[in-house]
Amino acid sequence: MASFSLSETSTTAGSLARRADELYAWHQQVLFAQTDRLFVVLMALQWVGGILMAVLVSPQTWIAHTSTLHLHVWAAVFLGALVSSAPILMGLYYPGAVLTRHVVAIAQAVWSALLIHLSGGRIETHFHIFGSLAFLAFYRDWKVLITATVIMATDHFVRGFWWPQSIYGVFLESPYRWIEHSAWVVFEDIFLIIACLRSRQEGRNICEKRAALELAHAEVEDRVKQRTSQLEEARSQLEVEFGEHRKTQKEREQLFSKLATASRKAGMAEFAAGVLHNVGNVLNSIGISTHLLSERLKSSPAADLIRVGRLIDSQQDQLATFLANDPRGQKLPAFIHRLGETIMEDHRQVTEELATLEKHVEHVKYVISVQQKFAKTESLYEPVSLADLLDDAVRINNDSLSRHGVAVEREYKPLPEVVTDKHKVMQILVNLVINASQAASATGRIDRWIKLRLGRSDDTHVFVQVADNGVGMEPAVLAKLFTHGFTTKENGHGFGLHSGALAAKELGGSLAAESPGEGKGATFTLFIPLRCDSSDDIADRPRELVARV
Repeated sequence: MASFSLSETSTTAGSLARRADELYAWHQQVLFAQTDRLFVVLMALQWVGGILMAVLVSPQTWIAHTSTLHLHVWAAVFLGALVSSAPILMGLYYPGAVLTRHVVAIAQAVWSALLIHLSGGRIETHFHIFGSLAFLAFYRDWKVLITATVIMATDHFVRGFWWPQSIYGVFLESPYRWIEHSAWVVFEDIFLIIACLRSRQEGRNICEKRAALELAHAEVEDRVKQRTSQLEEARSQLEVEFGEHRKTQKEREQLFSKLATASRKAGMAEFAAGVLHNVGNVLNSIGISTHLLSERLKSSPAADLIRVGRLIDSQQDQLATFLANDPRGQKLPAFIHRLGETIMEDHRQVTEELATLEKHVEHVKYVISVQQKFAKTESLYEPVSLADLLDDAVRINNDSLSRHGVAVEREYKPLPEVVTDKHKVMQILVNLVINASQAASATGRIDRWIKLRLGRSDDTHVFVQVADNGVGMEPAVLAKLFTHGFTTKENGHGFGLHSGALAAKELGGSLAAESPGEGKGATFTLFIPLRCDSSDDIADRPRELVARV
């Protein structure tokens, strides 16, 4: 049984945190670079817009209705180019740098000031400030908003005091009006900063979940590699000792590799783990048989037979006299008789062990073929027989059930075919049968059993029930049973029941667990609708059935 120390757990948590930090830093850098390039385009468009405003609006604003080329046109052309050039160059050559986004923030604030000036202080143009802050919030960096706000407040203070007409459109204005405008900017900043912080936290949470998924994927890959390594060792041993079985061993390796690959692609980590566990049990039996064969061959009387042959060859010229008069010759016929009986007994035992090996290999091939049948199926809703699915789940675990002496009792009521995703249903059923088998065999009882029941829960739903007389559970354990990562097994990882409950919910049903107490067995019940045509149908159905714990 595998066990994990506190130091290993801490190392895993540390690796998870480091990977989450790496993903978050990469995500932030990509976001900064993309936003920098967005502002490269925006700066160019603002430059063109500033020129058009100066040509079309500014002359009329400053010189009544006389349409002439005003000094503001040159200001829009050259000053606008100067303001836009710095962020454009920084965005093209240094995307994602801290300095780049603060240069963008300064330039965006200056563009707001320039457009307000070109429009003669129109109040409508002041809304460009709020739009600029919204665009700057794309960075999700609240410090950029502070930079832009400081520039805007400074511009309002300076121009409001020295040249109010250029910013408010009037010749005289209160020198404190800049405070009012700045207050509205700060008001928007508060909400944008809150949005930035929440967005960063959500991004961090996403990165942590992705890191956890990567770690789980790596753990599954390691397990597959370990199993593959064990199979390679078994294959090598069988090739050395039994050349006639190499072809069968190679086929088993290929089928086992297909099983692991299909399980990974289908996202059936728990399902694959169950299949690997049962195949591993069969491999243990194969290993025992090969060991017995090896020991039998090592103790073979072939060496005695060779010695007899050499003795006869040495007495070839006087064989009759040797057999009649020599004490060794007199014992030789009886020894040859016993040697023949021993050889025949060895032949019988080797033949029986080879038959056992063939039976185990056939069982491995069958388990793999059943798993492949379900793993190849994508998320497709089709009519399926729950009785057949439940029987397949039992057959996959049949070797483990037989080895531990766990009896299987069936109570199937007639049911119509259910329109559902048989891939998800099979994943749940295999996990429930594995858990029930392990719980029953862990008690040490002689009468070990699991009971399988099928029936209707109401007019629109059916249930599949897996009960056992195993170790049972206390109420405190039941309360946490479907929590991600919670397990009562020494080498468990807490994915099986959690993923099964999620799969049941995706099917429009639920997964429930009940137990009278420790040592009194447990009952797991899967509720699913008779018909589930699409994910939209699931979303629209009331959640009347929930996991009862």
